Amino acid sequence: MQDYVNQLDKETRKVDFDSFDISVKELVSMSDEGIIDIAPEYQRQFRWPIENQSRLIESVFLGIPVPSLFMAANKDGSWELIDGVQRLNSLIHFVGNIEQLKQFGFKSQLVLKNLDVLSEYNGATYNDLPQTLKLKFSLRPLKVTTLSDKSDLKVRFDLFERLNTGGIKLTDQEIRACVFRGQFNDFINDLASNEHFNSVVNLPVAKSNDGTKHELILKFFAYKNNRNKFDHSVVGFLNDYMAEATTTFNYKKNRATFEKTFEVLAEELPDGIKRGNRKTTPYNLFEAITIGAADALEEKLDIRGKNVSTWIDDEELTKLTSSATNSRPKLKSRIRYCYDRFK
Repeated sequence: MQDYVNQLDKETRKVDFDSFDISVKELVSMSDEGIIDIAPEYQRQFRWPIENQSRLIESVFLGIPVPSLFMAANKDGSWELIDGVQRLNSLIHFVGNIEQLKQFGFKSQLVLKNLDVLSEYNGATYNDLPQTLKLKFSLRPLKVTTLSDKSDLKVRFDLFERLNTGGIKLTDQEIRACVFRGQFNDFINDLASNEHFNSVVNLPVAKSNDGTKHELILKFFAYKNNRNKFDHSVVGFLNDYMAEATTTFNYKKNRATFEKTFEVLAEELPDGIKRGNRKTTPYNLFEAITIGAADALEEKLDIRGKNVSTWIDDEELTKLTSSATNSRPKLKSRIRYCYDRFK
């Protein structure tokens, strides 16, 4: 029983919150000035139709409680939006001036539509309203809850994931891009446009712009450099590695390894990494081939002309990259198999 209490006490202390009541006007202004930071990876998930945006505006006018906006405080004093992208964007869309609208990707102010209670407001923009109503709306307070900067980045990832409840959910890597921003994340973004990498990796259209490429690059470095720390949780392992890499990472060495590996693989696999008649790249096979190749190249071995396209469908490799693969022995075995074949 005491173990349960101790663990709850330990984990609870990692999370520190503050609560605020902030007016619509202040929230929009803070967003415009960058005090509230809506990460590009998060901002592009704004998908609410006009009807939903209008209903939110109606609720604010009527004083109906709106769910809290959830932020995380940064070391520089700014706040990072975690949950509430639809609500905050809708407010900006309604009251923002020309410059603010342009900054957040809106062509014009929101025109209210399909309101049931405030039906007279249908067809109106914020600027169409009398000054008294504009003032009433802009001074309406909304609840804002902030996670303090005392909480570590892995706790922040967990909260992003738990609170990621919008209409279009972020992928794990999109959340990492919000949480672990900085040089290492920029480095991954840069490598995601590498022509050789893109010729080797075949992704379905639906996965081309959701962070999957970036996660594969993260996996490449994480498994290449830190595979001995891998257990069963891929998400946790990648979070730990990205958190570590934000402070300690040899950019010059790892860039050279990445570029050389994918340059050679692009020559050897002109159709990319794939199995049989499949058109897309299986992730476990990607790990085995790319890291096995990188290990061999690191030992100055020539991996050209090793007929990769013929043994990529071998029964043993298929077994090592299919079903129940998330274990350290399986990971090492499939990488070792490819390394041996490249030798």
